[in-house]
Amino acid sequence: MSLNKFYSSLSEQLAGLLSGERDWLANTANASALLFMELADINWAGFYFLQGDELRLGPFQGKPACTRIPVGAGVCGTAVASGESQLVEDVHQFPGHIACDAVSASEVVIPLYDAGGRCLGVLDIDSPTVARFTAEDLAGLQEFARVLLNCSEIPPVIPHSY
Repeated sequence: MSLNKFYSSLSEQLAGLLSGERDWLANTANASALLFMELADINWAGFYFLQGDELRLGPFQGKPACTRIPVGAGVCGTAVASGESQLVEDVHQFPGHIACDAVSASEVVIPLYDAGGRCLGVLDIDSPTVARFTAEDLAGLQEFARVLLNCSEIPPVIPHSY
């Protein structure tokens, strides 16, 4: 199966999984579980939510993670500061990389925006393999994120805890 077909199918699975549920926390939890279950060669998949000038850990699958990341720091903070997705072939070569898991070698991070352009946080996926993610993976995961956002009711303020 081509990557385009794989990601199209993955986005369809997500839409089906989230059908009838609009809760942001529940949907990000299920989205991280689906990614962790379906993506090969990854060791972490999850979300960080923007709170002020830092990202705070949200739903994820994988080893315990950093709980707070300043905007502008590491791959996740850079994605928020720049407003652009990050595709990092070798995280050990990324200036200021934050090593939550020393096994991680490559990473893809997608900033998440609501319809009004407010940054909500990021989708973050790590792999123990250098250059695991390609431009096709990035495009497929960006579409996956769009489906998540379209299927969810975004709270006016994402609470620190529920």
